[in-house]
Amino acid sequence: LPPHAGTCYQQAKQVLHAAVPDRLQGRERETGILRQFLREHVLGRRPGSLYVSGAPGTGKTACLSRVLLDCKDELARSRTVVLNCMALGSPNSVFPALAQQLGLPVATGRERVRSLEKHLTAQGPMVLLVLDELDQLESKGQDVLYTLFEWPQLPGSRLVLVGLANALDLTDRSLARLGAHPAGSPQLLHFPPYTKEQLTHILQERLGQVPGDPVLDAAALQFCARKVSAVSGDARKALDVCRRAVEVVELEVRGQTLLKPLPGGES
Repeated sequence: LPPHAGTCYQQAKQVLHAAVPDRLQGRERETGILRQFLREHVLGRRPGSLYVSGAPGTGKTACLSRVLLDCKDELARSRTVVLNCMALGSPNSVFPALAQQLGLPVATGRERVRSLEKHLTAQGPMVLLVLDELDQLESKGQDVLYTLFEWPQLPGSRLVLVGLANALDLTDRSLARLGAHPAGSPQLLHFPPYTKEQLTHILQERLGQVPGDPVLDAAALQFCARKVSAVSGDARKALDVCRRAVEVVELEVRGQTLLKPLPGGES
């Protein structure tokens, strides 16, 4: 961090934000699987689907974002569309949202699904569709999810679908009939909760970027990691707790500085 980034407390709060880091601690295996899947399917022009599950804060979205950034040049010849299903008004809204991203004219009813199918089975570059918060698309009869996951199986399809959601059993519960097709079921990738050791490493690596003496004690980081791993294994929660702790310390130090000037006239 540049020297002008402020006090050590401001720098600590900055590195503890849940931004996507250059390397995700404890997620090397999952990152490798994601990268391999994209290379095999998008670069290898093999349509297919991947379902990524894991509780909030286990690194699903962060890992995929990191891989997409790292593979940006490799994926340049394909078309990547990322949609957060939480932002859609209803499950069926995914179709006009996708059509808009692909530059297709807006259609209504069954026609919009047909126009998308026609586009995705015509000649052209591979299309990588990432659907975050996929469980928001669950509906009566699961028509929306079935339609999306059946697209990669269409003759001549050029769609690679990656869906992310919290539930481990979404494909078994909501997409059971996909298993009837030989290659119909999506590949599965599960992100387990972070362990105490992994959370400790994440916190140490982040705070290690702040020069000078450690802002938070090593024992405090381990205590935080142990508590969070016991409840949820949510890395975002661990980062939030530490950031709040830094804010408390910063306020205390600021109060002491205002009330008790240091001896010798030091600022």
